[in-house]
Amino acid sequence: MNAQTECQCYPIASLPDTSALFRDYTDARAARDPAAVRRWFPADPFTLEWAHHAPTLGELHAIALADILKMQAEHFGAGEAALANIERLRNGAAAVVSGQQVGLFGGPLLVLLKAATAIRKAQDATRESGRPHVPIFWLASEDHDLAEVDQVSLLSKTAVERLSLNLSAARPLPVGDMLLLGADGGAQLESALERTSELLAWAPVCDLLRECYIAGATLAGAFGRLLTRIFAEQGLIVMDAAARPYHALGAPVLRYALEHAEELETALLARSRELEAAGYHAQVLVSANHSLLFLVDTESGARLPLRRGTDGSWKAGSRAYVLPELLTILDNEPERLSPNALLRPVFQDAILPTSAYVGGPAEIAYFAQSAVVYEQILGRVTPVLPRLSATLVEPAIAKVMAQHEVELPQIFEAKTVDNLAQRLGARAMPIESKRKLSAVGNAMDAELTALTEYMTGLSADLGKTAEVSGSKMRYQMNRLRRLAATFELQKEASLRKHADALMLNLFPDGHPQERVLAGVWFLARYGETLPQLLVEYAGQECPGHRLISL
Repeated sequence: MNAQTECQCYPIASLPDTSALFRDYTDARAARDPAAVRRWFPADPFTLEWAHHAPTLGELHAIALADILKMQAEHFGAGEAALANIERLRNGAAAVVSGQQVGLFGGPLLVLLKAATAIRKAQDATRESGRPHVPIFWLASEDHDLAEVDQVSLLSKTAVERLSLNLSAARPLPVGDMLLLGADGGAQLESALERTSELLAWAPVCDLLRECYIAGATLAGAFGRLLTRIFAEQGLIVMDAAARPYHALGAPVLRYALEHAEELETALLARSRELEAAGYHAQVLVSANHSLLFLVDTESGARLPLRRGTDGSWKAGSRAYVLPELLTILDNEPERLSPNALLRPVFQDAILPTSAYVGGPAEIAYFAQSAVVYEQILGRVTPVLPRLSATLVEPAIAKVMAQHEVELPQIFEAKTVDNLAQRLGARAMPIESKRKLSAVGNAMDAELTALTEYMTGLSADLGKTAEVSGSKMRYQMNRLRRLAATFELQKEASLRKHADALMLNLFPDGHPQERVLAGVWFLARYGETLPQLLVEYAGQECPGHRLISL
């Protein structure tokens, strides 16, 4: 594989289940209110102007950050390229940052796409601005949605197979701290590794998984080691910011969120109303008397949302606090306080010299809300860039697509195997049959239109009756087309097989491939060349969704 691999670009609107706000941000020309979108997102995502305005850390802050990153990188088994990038940070480099939850065995393909985009944008920004930029991947290890990260999806010959360690927690613990051993002493981990190896045909990446996912490791530690190794050549810095030293660096943001909670809430509620008035939606629900923070309970270890009372008190679970208590915790145990989704990017960018953040559709949508938090706390808004959005197509699948002249958006539109099979059956119909059905359908439509107009001229009631009758006739004509396509489908058993293969590989379980299939699935099949290929395709030439033929 190389950069000459065939690639097609489709509008982002062809990708299912993307929000209107994300679509308008990535295609401002089609936006219902371009001025509003640019107000919420100040930087143009498809230029490199942002590279000239990266913030600079104080010397002591930069040294402390580099020291922490270096210690963590060595724990993750980082190579020379990542360690050299950490030294560049120490000496004043800026950063392009991305991040994701610590999914089992590296999570879905979109993790690789995010990391590749951060690497590519850092390279582009360095060339554009002359100031070194380095790529950083922030592990969202403080989240507590265990079910979301304790799974990985791979393909068997006929189905999507989901594997899990069946980890459990009686309390909402930070997922990154979960040990891979589980209650069974590691038997489930060994079983999952064995089955993964079978599905990946014992490719070299299976050995890497066994080196990273060892009994006793945490989800965050194993994920960090794996991602560090995958992008070792590109020097990706992987960062787990749950530890005390990082929270100490970002403590001013947490302090501001405590001391100015009401002001931040007012600004966020106003922004939510503004988004909704413009016809969009607020990605994160902001309710009265909420806060932007979580607190780890010392007795249970649970990460609990902090809520404000009407009397000035605070509450986490059943325990009540006053503000001075929380500020004391922040001073002495900063790792116990952590940001929610709206505050996290601000917390991140108080720690790092972030030039731009690379996000997915949901992240970019909630950046429109986070902007008001940025403005109040940092006095600036970090530019957010869309990650590479792509479907990877293997040669056998590309051959089937070409044979049936089917495009990726048509597969998305079909939604189910049955619908796609019908489409393939219609395409396989002899040309003479298509012509006859088309001729009859067009002639009938023309005659029905003329008749309806005539009857309407005689009487409005007769016109409505004619419309109803015409609708029934058109329905039956379309039914005849479907029956003809079904006949071809039954006659050609291979069509159903081809529809199954296309949906399984490109739209598994009715979702885009990048959100479902594991990145290691593709690494197993295409090896060490895949990460660099993704970096090469993560440029700005396609503002939509890419189809990459491998």
